[in-house]
Amino acid sequence: MAAMRSRMRKELEMLESDPPHGICAWSVDDKLDDLQAQIQGPEGTPYENGVFLLEIKIPERYPFEPPKVHFITPIFHPNIDNGGRICLDTLKMQPKGSWMPSVNLSTLLTTIRLLMAEPNPDDGLMPEITDLFKQNHAHFVTKAKEMTTQHAKAQFDVKRSAKPALPSEAHDDDSDEASSGSQSSNSSASEADEDDSGDEQEDDDLEEKQPYKRPRLDD
Repeated sequence: MAAMRSRMRKELEMLESDPPHGICAWSVDDKLDDLQAQIQGPEGTPYENGVFLLEIKIPERYPFEPPKVHFITPIFHPNIDNGGRICLDTLKMQPKGSWMPSVNLSTLLTTIRLLMAEPNPDDGLMPEITDLFKQNHAHFVTKAKEMTTQHAKAQFDVKRSAKPALPSEAHDDDSDEASSGSQSSNSSASEADEDDSGDEQEDDDLEEKQPYKRPRLDD
């Protein structure tokens, strides 16, 4: 679990600093094992101008076990079924698949985008769509464009790929700032008490005075 969290922090940083073309991803509610991603439809394909939302579940054994990825946005594709499941070797453990611990989310999402652009009809998940792709490609393109127009018109939100503030990190930062502010306040209060211990009238006068401003020196 610790290895997964460490790996995911690095991967989210990489997705923020150097996101793949047409791809963004972010964690859901700052959870390192629950992500969503958006993929822009590849140029020159029936999915062009579409934005497709995906869900990514990271297992505890990641990266030694592949993440579970599926499309939330409906898509007309030979290798993606009606439930959004993806037929892709990279998403399967060896020996049936080709997943390796060296594969990261950026590479995986890029591979899925490439599959959108170049379907594999020899390993089709949807028989009817696969047959249409092989036998009447023009009609396949028309159907794919129609579904893209109907379902994939969301706004591409690349800013959401920014690294989320993890709860522990956020609290630590807030605690440090609060502690620093408190120490500064206490220090100022102590100095004020020492300086203003003469009598009550002086205290009242000090409360009415404006904060000291350093005079500006002429050049």
